Amino acid sequence: MTFSRKSRSNLFYICLSLCSTGVVSQGFQLEPLNSTVLQGSDVQFNATVQGKWDFMTWHVGDLLVLSVLSSSTSNITSSSQQYSASFCSSDTSCVRFTIHNVTRSQSGSVMCSVLGSFGSKTAQLYVQESGKVSIMEGNMTVVQDQLVKFQCVASAWFPIPTIGWTQNGEAVNNSLYNTTSTADGDSFNSTSVLNFQAVRNTIVECWATVPALTNPQTSSVFLVVDPKPTDWTVLIAVVVSIGGVALLVLLILGIIFCYKRRKEKQPNYQDEMSRRVRTQSEIGGINAAEQTEGQVNAGYVPEGQTNVAPSEHSDSGFCQANGSGVVEMPDIVKSNPVRNGDRSADNTVDEAGFKKHRHVTIV
Repeated sequence: MTFSRKSRSNLFYICLSLCSTGVVSQGFQLEPLNSTVLQGSDVQFNATVQGKWDFMTWHVGDLLVLSVLSSSTSNITSSSQQYSASFCSSDTSCVRFTIHNVTRSQSGSVMCSVLGSFGSKTAQLYVQESGKVSIMEGNMTVVQDQLVKFQCVASAWFPIPTIGWTQNGEAVNNSLYNTTSTADGDSFNSTSVLNFQAVRNTIVECWATVPALTNPQTSSVFLVVDPKPTDWTVLIAVVVSIGGVALLVLLILGIIFCYKRRKEKQPNYQDEMSRRVRTQSEIGGINAAEQTEGQVNAGYVPEGQTNVAPSEHSDSGFCQANGSGVVEMPDIVKSNPVRNGDRSADNTVDEAGFKKHRHVTIV
């Protein structure tokens, strides 16, 4: 009976499992025990055996994929070109097992077993998938202070990706955006929505990542912010308000100025009383002068006297002598007395400066 290569590998595995039952492993290490890689990359595990060994097998999941004889590297048997092994150095104490172009179906356990008293060890393999990320809106031009909205879509990721935003290279607070995820077969799609107020020109970037990614996947757009147009209504209102305030201030200043001028022209109480006293004194002096400097009635002749110079004038300007038929008419010239050369025989002038006209009346 002949056995195929795959049958011989399975037989070796069975023998190894039977031989290692009940034996405590010694001097055998498997690294790393946990490995997270992206789909399509290569992943490696190292098995280090301290001591002499003869036969080693590698299982991915439930499948025996590779066997190694310690005698020579030519005695490495693989079930597929996707799996390979090699000695880490010139000696045979370390074996490097490689899975090429790993797929998500290979996620799970990776077991290495060494024939003899070494036993077996198991590591865990996690295969993740990096999808695409893009900002749907593209470049935008908006007016200053306008509320803008950007939507970032990450599709075909496994597991659910972590999504974030940056503006001009600075991280955006997670309170400004929200992210939702949905399953799509054996992968996930995520959508993140960012809202903010446009202030200046901004480079907006969305990024998505999973633990296996060294650098996140990114998508960026450019936001152009135009100056806000002038609101003439507001400008007119501001100008009118300022003009009204200015007019009010000028009116108040004018009222204050007029009030001060008026108050300066109005005398105080003491000045008014002094002025009134001076006025009354002047009026009193004028009255006294008029009483003393009145006209003298030169035609007045006291009773019983005939040729006495008159001392007062009557209201009519004539003087009448009692007990005689002589009527005297005074010439009321006070400031210009008759000069000596103008006197006549018929008209005589007394010392007081009055002309005496004599008329005879027969009754």
